[in-house]
Amino acid sequence: MPHRTDVVVTDLRAEHGVPLLGLGTSRPRLSWTAGATGEPSPEWEQGAYEVRVTPLPPAPRAGEESWSSGRIDSGDSVLVPWPAPPLRSRERVRVEVRLWGAEDPEPTPFSPPLVVETGLLDPSDWVAVPVGPDWDEDPDTDHRPALLRRQFSLPGPVARARLHVTAHGLHEVELNGSRVGDEVLAPGWTSYAHRLRYRTHDVTHLLREGDNALGAWLADGWYRGRYGVRGGNRNLYGERTALIAQLEVDLADGHRVVVATGPGEDGHGWRAAHGPLLASSLYEGEHHDARLAVAGFSTPGFDDSGWAGVRSYERDPATLVAAEGPPVRCTQEVLPVAVLTSPSGATVLDFGQNLTGRLRIRVRGRAGERVQLRHAEVLQDGELYTRPLRTAAATDTYVLAGSPEGEVWEPRFTMHGFRYAEVTGWPGRLHEGDVVARVHHSDMARTGWFSCSDERLNRLHENVVWSMRSNFVDIPTDCPQRDERLGWTGDIQVFAPTASFLYDVSGFLASWLRDVAAEQLPDGTVPWYVPDIPGGPRWTPARPGAVWGDVAVLTPWVLHQRYGDVGVLRAQYDSAKAWVDLVERLAGPGRLWNTGLQLGDWLDPAAPPDDPADARTDKYLVATAYFAHSARTLSRIATVLGEHEDAERYGTLADEVRDAFTAEHLRPGGRLSSDAQTAYALAIVFDLLPGGERVAAGRRLAELVAEDDNRVATGFAGVNLVTDALTLTGHDATAYALLTETGCPSWLYQVAMGATTTWERWDSMLPDGTVNPGQMTSFNHYALGSIADWMHRALAGLAPAEPGFRRLLVRPRPGAGLTSASARHETPYGPASVSWRRDGERLVVDVDVPLGARAEIDLPGRPVSEVGAGRHRFEATATPTPASSPA
Repeated sequence: MPHRTDVVVTDLRAEHGVPLLGLGTSRPRLSWTAGATGEPSPEWEQGAYEVRVTPLPPAPRAGEESWSSGRIDSGDSVLVPWPAPPLRSRERVRVEVRLWGAEDPEPTPFSPPLVVETGLLDPSDWVAVPVGPDWDEDPDTDHRPALLRRQFSLPGPVARARLHVTAHGLHEVELNGSRVGDEVLAPGWTSYAHRLRYRTHDVTHLLREGDNALGAWLADGWYRGRYGVRGGNRNLYGERTALIAQLEVDLADGHRVVVATGPGEDGHGWRAAHGPLLASSLYEGEHHDARLAVAGFSTPGFDDSGWAGVRSYERDPATLVAAEGPPVRCTQEVLPVAVLTSPSGATVLDFGQNLTGRLRIRVRGRAGERVQLRHAEVLQDGELYTRPLRTAAATDTYVLAGSPEGEVWEPRFTMHGFRYAEVTGWPGRLHEGDVVARVHHSDMARTGWFSCSDERLNRLHENVVWSMRSNFVDIPTDCPQRDERLGWTGDIQVFAPTASFLYDVSGFLASWLRDVAAEQLPDGTVPWYVPDIPGGPRWTPARPGAVWGDVAVLTPWVLHQRYGDVGVLRAQYDSAKAWVDLVERLAGPGRLWNTGLQLGDWLDPAAPPDDPADARTDKYLVATAYFAHSARTLSRIATVLGEHEDAERYGTLADEVRDAFTAEHLRPGGRLSSDAQTAYALAIVFDLLPGGERVAAGRRLAELVAEDDNRVATGFAGVNLVTDALTLTGHDATAYALLTETGCPSWLYQVAMGATTTWERWDSMLPDGTVNPGQMTSFNHYALGSIADWMHRALAGLAPAEPGFRRLLVRPRPGAGLTSASARHETPYGPASVSWRRDGERLVVDVDVPLGARAEIDLPGRPVSEVGAGRHRFEATATPTPASSPA
């Protein structure tokens, strides 16, 4: 066992890690990892910890002595409850932690400090009110983006300054001519009537004694711009955009100056004008005329005498909440891999990767020359193919100012999903670097990696990663390109296990789940997509639907399993109960949910293009199976939360639904009423069958896969379960045959067709290279990419055996002729990895277990064993498996 000096505390973090400035809770939970300066002992375990909290200036408690929790006997190190007195609004503290090993008499040194600062925790902290331009605009059209500014004076040197900012619409803020922050599409999209997120920025370095100026750009965004399918709606949350900003400046002499949006006073109020943006829409794109640029509008001394005044609007400050997850940022730049000339003579740039973002151009030309950029995911017959975009124009236009030094421009308030861009009106020749694709998504930390000896599977996995990046743009969307881009609940429900391995989505999804609860109807109905689109005609009003509504139960459970987060279970508990209680009423005493509109096994490859819900698996079989699964999961959630009566009640309900399912759908010999892959996958993975029938059902599932020539025959409801159902019933080889099939429909068919993301339909592109004629044909959906979770757990062999990966399950089952595979994951306890390779008849497996965790080792031909922290090597017999189909 290591001496205490061999162990150090690393990676101390609060809540979900971001943000540390402007935390929205007075009791931030703490997490940390333990590391060893040398080779860690596999037997070292944390036995106790101490938290030390020191106030930092200029908080009210500055000068007080540090507070200490004293020794707390506990092995917990993930999302540990705040042990100190509650923090107050704007309070800034330094947090340090030290540990005792289970058998160490002396503690480790204190960790490197973590500085956290709360935001505005009480509604009474807000003095800012929304303000927007004081001019009349047609509520039935997109509004031209506006500029806002306010000049102010500071009577002394600045010690500290914080800007708390949000908007009705989208905003970018400038202070004394400099951009504040680097996020885009702020403040994002929430259920605005219930929750509007704000962010806190440290702007100390941007201010000075004397005159200063605060400026902002303001656009429609999700708040009132056209959004939704079938033409969409405007004014979803209000008819006018507005900025909500509160700048709090602590001067060196101890005084505080507050500059906030609101009615003007003493002639120093907010002013508004139009700038160079003529139009901006998330679907249509952006039109920027650089000749209309307003230079220096956010600097002091700017003459705004010709500007209009502003109007004030109402906003309940109790609905303003601090952001929990990371903002949307540019995370990568991609250069074109080819410049093409289409048959019509158009210039088309191929970026080699389907992505979400926008283009930055570097151009020189005469004033008034116009560059137009059109975006699309695919080409057809050599031309940009925009039919899948439906009514989204996805076109950006830049009118040059004529600067002799050249001009650099990127849109501000739009986003596109594309691989190809058509460029028209470019003055002169295009040179390398003139057009760059800038990738944008929520800036989550990458936490999971996978690779294997089959490059086709590596490409498939990379496609999954890119589709996640493309669709995690503030909310989990279905697609990033067409006139939709909604937070479909069923899509993320099936993909959440994959997402939580690849990236840290703890704060991102916890925030979105709060919107799920906010949008949930009083009877428990979960809308098909969240945020819902209020007002006006809707093509799909909120109504109960299996798979989609079950997100209220199953996704909080995923976050608990992957991050050890009990808090998200408590926060979503009432929402989860409301959903299961609703389905219980709908099913009635017979416990079969066989009524109402159901999407069922959506986009089963056998469904016709114009009816994606027409699946081989009966939609009510799907509904009842999910009812049983959610009731069972809710019972487990109740157990974790200590709600023992609920745990018993929902466990009994799950038993009753399971019995009703088998009575209705089970046939002799393990057959089901729907003799289809999804039906068996649901019944097996959700544990709805008696033991003997389960074995027979697994055998029948394997037969169906073989009868389908190893091609996928599931839609959204079964795609994340079918390979698990096969491996759970001993059909590993069949699971690999399904994974590695290249005929359509299959995962590798998409790869063979040159896909760089996962598609909405198995055949979004037909074998002849033409686009599927269906009205829903996206080349960037993540739901079908949920197979990656099985690749991590079964192919590579790395899975959580306890919440938060406190215990790992190492159970690789090599197949498909693979000679090696590996998976690595940044668990809450530190990095864990599994890497295996075939060496003749031997299977050599290397395992890394983080300090404070343990691993269960289950390898072919060996008894199950358990190991502690450190690097371990094991050998087993390499079981022969069929080779994959040729590339």
